[in-house]
Formats: sequence, C-alpha cells, structure tokens
Amino acid sequence: MSHMKSKTLLFILSLLSGILIILSFVVDFSVNPLNIVAGYVLTPLQSGINQVGGWLSDRMDYFESNLDLAAKNEELQAQVDQLTVENTQLLQDHEELNTLRDLYELDHKYESYEKVGARVIARENSGNWFSVFTIDKGSEDGLAADMNVLAGAGLAGIITEVGPNWAKVRSIIDDYSNVSAEITETNDTCIIAGSLDLIDDGKINLVKLNDPNSQAKAGDTVVTSHISDKFLPGILIGYISEIETDSNNLTRSGYISPMVDFKDIKEVLVIKNLKQTS
Repeated sequence: MSHMKSKTLLFILSLLSGILIILSFVVDFSVNPLNIVAGYVLTPLQSGINQVGGWLSDRMDYFESNLDLAAKNEELQAQVDQLTVENTQLLQDHEELNTLRDLYELDHKYESYEKVGARVIARENSGNWFSVFTIDKGSEDGLAADMNVLAGAGLAGIITEVGPNWAKVRSIIDDYSNVSAEITETNDTCIIAGSLDLIDDGKINLVKLNDPNSQAKAGDTVVTSHISDKFLPGILIGYISEIETDSNNLTRSGYISPMVDFKDIKEVLVIKNLKQTS
C-alpha cells in the first residue's frame, strides 16, 4: 500500500514539474514577472522531485532486495528441511543396519538352533523399558509359548502367550522373571531375577550363587544354565558387575550388566527349539 502511495506522489510531482517546464518554454520569463516566480518555485521543486525520486528509487531497490532475500531464504530453508529429512533417514538406516548386524551375529553364534526373526509391535508398560512386549509373529509362523527370544547380543526373554500372528514376550528384566543361570568361568549356578527398579541403574539381580570357594568375580560371563526347565543352555545373559558373600556365608549375590538394551528393542530372533525336559 505504501509503495502505491509513493508511486502516486511521484507521478503528481512529475506531472507538476512537467507543466512548469512547458510553461517556461511557452512564456518568456526573461521579460515576465513569472521569471522570478519560476526561480523561486520551479528550481526548488525540481530539486525536491529529484530527491523524492532518488529516495523512492532507493526504497524500491530496498524492497526488491528484501524480496530477493526472502525468496533465497525460503529456498535455503527448503534445502535445510530436505537435508534434515535425509539425515534422519540415514540415522535410522544406520541404526537398523546395526540391529540387523547384531542379529546376524546372534544367528551364527547359536546356529545349531532354528530361529525366526520378528519385529516388536507393542509393549505393555508405559515406562522406558521393554519388560513385556509383543512381536509380529505367532502360531502361524510356528511360534509357541516358552520359546527363547534373543536381541542385541544375548537373551532378551521368553514367549509367554501366542496368537495367530503375534506373540507376547516377558523380558528378563521384568519383576516376574527368574532365569536359571550359571557362571561360565566357575560352572556355579545362580538365579537372575528381574527388577524394573534396578534396571534404571543398568543392572539385574544375581542371587543364590552357589560358589563355595568364592571364585566368581566381576567381569565373569553369565549364561543360561543347563538345568533350566525353560531356557536353552549357554545363551549369553550378561557379565557380573558386582558380587559379594551373603550373610549366611553359604551363597553369594550381586548384579550383572545385561547384553540387551531393554530401552530399545526393535528386532528379535525367536529360537523355535523348545527346552526338552523329562
């Protein structure tokens, strides 16, 4: 609107200046009193018109420059948005690649077992941890209750319920989870007891360790025990982080650091072999 007003003012002043210039040619100002008037009116008016014209020209250049900058800014912002989307996709692809690589290594580590891959599609709890979650494979894919579930670099949990195209998994960090385990270095048995309170500190309970000679130490490997009634033997669970003798002087207790990131489980491997018990 202000731009249109400026154009109108410029047009009026230019028209008035033109009229006065024509009069200066038609009327003989050298012998006419209008010569004096023209000297006081026409000259300052022309000077003012030149100043106004110059100002308007500068303003128009300024507006055009701002319009160009705005257009370039929009273009650059569009490029930034596109690069942000591409970068996010690359990060997701990289994360998925790492997950698939971990599952590939797990598949080869336990190659004697028949396995099927699945995606996590839901979790029960509203917190940060995957203590109970649902996967997108079920009985139609040959899955059944008590099948062991792997993720990351080790044991994630066990199937507790199965539908046609889904299965529910209880992870080893759940409060109701107990896994019969053993220390690889000493062959002593223990229990890995889930606790959602402890996993906030990145650890899981290790209890009832039968270690009469107190040989188990921090850094030792914890795997599923051969005497477990549901878990297949030798599956990596984690590593001892703390260990001490109980007050009864008969058993030892402590904590392990799990091999699975229970805050972020997207893909799992389900071992289709069930533990054979007599």
